[in-house]
Amino acid sequence: MQMELSPENAAETTQMAPRVLRHDWEREEIEALFALPFMDLVMQAQTTHRTYFAPNEVQISSLLSIKTGGCPEDCAYCPQSVHHNTGLPAAKLMQVEAVLKEARAAKAVGASRFCMGGAWRSPKDRDMDVICAMVEGVRELGMESCMTLGMLSPEQTIRLKNAGLDYYNHNVDSSEEYYKKIITTRTYEDRLNTLEQVREAGINVCSGGIVGMGEEQSDRVGMLLTLANLPEHPGSVPINMLVQVEGTPLDHLTKMDNFDFIRTIAVAKIMMPASVVRLSAGRLEMSDEMQALCFLAGASSIFAGPKLLTTENPEQEADMLLLERLGMGKME
Repeated sequence: MQMELSPENAAETTQMAPRVLRHDWEREEIEALFALPFMDLVMQAQTTHRTYFAPNEVQISSLLSIKTGGCPEDCAYCPQSVHHNTGLPAAKLMQVEAVLKEARAAKAVGASRFCMGGAWRSPKDRDMDVICAMVEGVRELGMESCMTLGMLSPEQTIRLKNAGLDYYNHNVDSSEEYYKKIITTRTYEDRLNTLEQVREAGINVCSGGIVGMGEEQSDRVGMLLTLANLPEHPGSVPINMLVQVEGTPLDHLTKMDNFDFIRTIAVAKIMMPASVVRLSAGRLEMSDEMQALCFLAGASSIFAGPKLLTTENPEQEADMLLLERLGMGKME
């Protein structure tokens, strides 16, 4: 039987059992965490983070769009959808050597994981030889590999596993209730089924969501509830701040409050303490001070490089300078 949490005893409960990985969270408990005074919440998250991770290390990843635009899905946030007039031209799947050139460059500036994204509903079987060769090439460079390609068939999942894929990214995006307002071409259940398939194949799961899409706090609660109550917590949990792109339905939304974003990072860390919570899209609009608070709240990974698929990202030099100013280093 779950104890009823208030903002006052939520802190005590977390501190009593920071090493316990739970998969039985209830909505009321998560709401109580969000209701904590900001300083108390961040302190809990940082204390929890230090139980599992070195406190002053950040994992550096790099993300490359290996197949851009022309996606048949209607995700309201995405400039790569054929349903939105964003002026983004479609491009074919990149060649293996071109991708590995980017991976070498990312490794040279400190990235330990190389993530590759293709704008598909599902990849074509005819492209799997090339995709698997990319995975193998990245692994041969001594980097972790990650792919995000949409939904997979069982056969495609096994092929990626056999190629040595370390992580598969497939975000749940939001709560199940709000998801229906953002995407109509794929169901929430489709997302969860893909995650289950990847997990059962023995590939590490990378799954998080996007906030600032006009959702309520209850939807952020629902998103984290879904992720934390999976049979295994995702190894990586990217928390993205919506990057508004002209031509998408979510352009011109009121920007999410910065403290609400940091709260989401902190609650994710408390609920999934052994997972790497990644400060993902939207960093270009964040001050150095806001990013530092996100690290304090338990974020310990960033994407470095000038682009996140198709949207802008802080320059590598700016990221390294920020980490240096904070006395933080790169996670090996």
